[in-house]
Amino acid sequence: MFLKFQHLDTNCIPILHSVNKTSKSTNINGGVLLPLPRHRTETEFEQKPIKKHKIPPRKPSNFDKRSVFYKPESNPDGEVENPDGEKVVIEKYKAGKGGRVWLRKEMVNKGKLHTKCSTKFVKENEVVKKAHTKCSTKFVSENEVKKSHTKCSTKFVSENEVKKAHTKCSTKFVRENEVKKADTNCSMKVLSENEVVKKVHTNCSTKWARYGGCIPAILEALETISDLDEAFKPWELTLSNKERTIILKEQRSWQRAMEIFKWFKRKGCYELNVIHYNIMIRILGKSRRWSELETLNDEMEKNGIHPINSTYGTLIDVYSKGGIREKATYWLETMNEKKMEPDEVTMGIVVQMYKTAGEFEKAEEFFKKWSIRKGLTESNPMAVIRTTPTKIAAINSDPQPHVCLSSYTYNTLIDTYGKAGRVKDASETFEQMLKEGIVPNTVTLNTMIHMFGNHGQLDKVASLMEKMENLGCPPDTRTYNILISLHAKHDNIEMATGYFKKMRSSSLEPDAVSFRTLLYALSIRHMVSEAEELVSEMDKRDLEIDEFTQSSLTRMYIEAGMLEKSWAWFRRFHVQGKMSAECYSASIDAYGERGHIVEAKKVFECCQERRNPSVLEFNVMIKAYGINKKYDEACRLMDSMAEYGAVPDKCSYNSLIQTLASADFPEKASFYLRKMQDSGLVSDCIPYCAVISSFVKLGQLEMAEQLFKEMVRFRLEPDVVVYGVLINAYADVGNVEEALRYVNAMKETGLPMNAVICNSLIKLYTKVGCLKDAEQAYYTLQRLDVGPDVYTSNCMIDLYTERSMVKPAEEIFEKLRRNGNANEFSYAMMLCLYKKIGSFEEAFEIAQKMRELGLLTDLLSYNHVLGLHASDGRFKEAVTIFKQMIESGVEPNDSTFRSLGVVLMKRGVSKKAVSNLEVMWKNDHRSGVEAWLATLDSISGLVFQDLND
Repeated sequence: MFLKFQHLDTNCIPILHSVNKTSKSTNINGGVLLPLPRHRTETEFEQKPIKKHKIPPRKPSNFDKRSVFYKPESNPDGEVENPDGEKVVIEKYKAGKGGRVWLRKEMVNKGKLHTKCSTKFVKENEVVKKAHTKCSTKFVSENEVKKSHTKCSTKFVSENEVKKAHTKCSTKFVRENEVKKADTNCSMKVLSENEVVKKVHTNCSTKWARYGGCIPAILEALETISDLDEAFKPWELTLSNKERTIILKEQRSWQRAMEIFKWFKRKGCYELNVIHYNIMIRILGKSRRWSELETLNDEMEKNGIHPINSTYGTLIDVYSKGGIREKATYWLETMNEKKMEPDEVTMGIVVQMYKTAGEFEKAEEFFKKWSIRKGLTESNPMAVIRTTPTKIAAINSDPQPHVCLSSYTYNTLIDTYGKAGRVKDASETFEQMLKEGIVPNTVTLNTMIHMFGNHGQLDKVASLMEKMENLGCPPDTRTYNILISLHAKHDNIEMATGYFKKMRSSSLEPDAVSFRTLLYALSIRHMVSEAEELVSEMDKRDLEIDEFTQSSLTRMYIEAGMLEKSWAWFRRFHVQGKMSAECYSASIDAYGERGHIVEAKKVFECCQERRNPSVLEFNVMIKAYGINKKYDEACRLMDSMAEYGAVPDKCSYNSLIQTLASADFPEKASFYLRKMQDSGLVSDCIPYCAVISSFVKLGQLEMAEQLFKEMVRFRLEPDVVVYGVLINAYADVGNVEEALRYVNAMKETGLPMNAVICNSLIKLYTKVGCLKDAEQAYYTLQRLDVGPDVYTSNCMIDLYTERSMVKPAEEIFEKLRRNGNANEFSYAMMLCLYKKIGSFEEAFEIAQKMRELGLLTDLLSYNHVLGLHASDGRFKEAVTIFKQMIESGVEPNDSTFRSLGVVLMKRGVSKKAVSNLEVMWKNDHRSGVEAWLATLDSISGLVFQDLND
């Protein structure tokens, strides 16, 4: 009845076993801890081959050999024999309440066909053909033609004619000795009557070959055929749970995945279990399709599909990576409420979530509690049931139960400790990993190298590099990238370059990260020729030069003074038309910061050529104008933003207001401040503070106070800085009442005193002579972390000097001198204090120290030292100080000449002559000073003559 088959090459025919329907209650993890690098869905539904048993055949009545459907006796192994003794595999599908059974031929005489192919049997003289995408076709003698191809539909005609229609290949077979084929995608060899014709379809993808079976063909069809009914047609009745899992997992876009998922549901004959939903949750989460994901969760609950461990892990993972931390925490809490203990994979996800958020303590606490419960579960399962949350803390103090962890978990923990700066804990975890007999992989060692390098422990980095060789774990590209980055960070560019070269000698190709890391290190050091060599190599390798690299090289040329090259480099990317707003902004900023405002403006104009500039480019250009003191241009640019469809944002206004305020244009700054207020963009007192400070600087306290009242009227809470500016302003003019009014207002709002306020108060109290209040503010300042500065300490010394309080003044002065903070004013105040109480020995010691330290530069200091020598009758020293004062360019004042007059009168010069000298100086400073010097020289000559006599 059937034609005799030639031998088929079975290597290209994947043999599939039958697949039982997956139970919803199956323990998918099987109690085995799975490492994460392999996706969980790939391992959870790997099913072991089912051992087949022969069942005695039962011949049903009225059996039609051509029938496709019949109902055999149920067999759990899925294999029966039909009445003709031919083995078939059955597969059940739910359709409504009943079930349907499809019969699939497994053996036809001596020829073996694929279990998932549909076959038509024809009359004695007709040809039996089979379609299979990955099988070669053999053409044999006149009456024997056999073909295996899953994507082809075959029509069989008369004895000497075979016609075939293929969706991708059109083939015509004609008479006995003629074979013709036209197919652009297939290569065929046409041989003689009894020879074989082989076909290789180049369009079939090999990227899914690892799955075997019909999966590659299905995935290929789904990529090339948009209509799902058409794409699934050859396999519509035979898809298993595992195959549906793989099909969903391999989809690149969430839209296509949803189409397929809905198609499965629409057919009604496919079971969609929790794993299929897990896959869809991950796909939608990665694509940030939160509303669709929520709908899917609701659908699971409605259909009675209960979430499992991996479901919660997936939800926590996608929400945390999507930046919706609250939702990720919600699912973790839901898992806890259901008393579902996370498996190791889910635990790793939660630790990763805390680590990414910088909450390292929470990550460690979660891991410790999990490992304790895990250890108790493994040693005594009932212990966990009896353990309440309050007992967990008590358990923490006990020796931790032994828990076997995967290398992925150890890597996560090491990285968590490393990012938290806990190098010791990370090292101990690494040692524990070795004790457990888990061999570190490249990821582990890369993490350790990165951690030690970031903490400056380069000796341990070298030790780990040796350990990599000993463990047979060679460095990969990431290892070298880390080493390049670390050594560049520690300013060892030679070592960084050396590792780049060593990577090549190790037969590893540098990737884009390698080039970018080294390029940045070279650019900030202005190593132009070396950077250009790397760029040339990147061009040869067709490696894309990203915007960060482009911007860093532009800045390198600018800072190296190579403006022409910087412009040529910028033009290279501008002409390509692929520059983003961020890239244009970086170039504007680079030129603007270095004072090249013309080039910055040209970059802005280039941006206008391509498109309307965004608010980002406007903001950076406004900043550039401000740096280069082009205030009018900055204002005009701000006013023109609306013409380009750009709306000023908070940054735009803040930048311009700060620029105008710091340039002493508070009126203009106030204009834009009010526009900012009208736009509803003022959310704090910072812009007001800038303008208030500008008014204060110009002495316009009334305007500053009006602006302060306006700020309060808009319900913007003043901060300590604003109060400090106003308190300091009134302290400078000695207005104690107004200054204290703002101090009391600040206290009423509950704002704490800070260093600025305390310093302002001490300055104020010094001017009005309020020692007690000044001391209280000084003690408050001492309790703060910042502590008193030199100016404040000098104010206190001045207050103590006025009251001749030597001991407290000496304590402050000695503290300043020990810390190396004592300045000229500190010494001058102490000199006055000692002179005032008559301690001339200590006073002269201070004066000598001032001369030795070069602290005689100010008029006040010169007058203090000169007055000290004059009051003690030391004529020679007084004259020397005066001449030093004139030579240094310090202009004397009335106090200077009063001290000199005392010296002259003590040497016998009449009071009238001294008065004449003072009048001469007041009438003409220059001639007056010369007259004083001449008189002092003449008196000095007499003094020296008397001494010689």
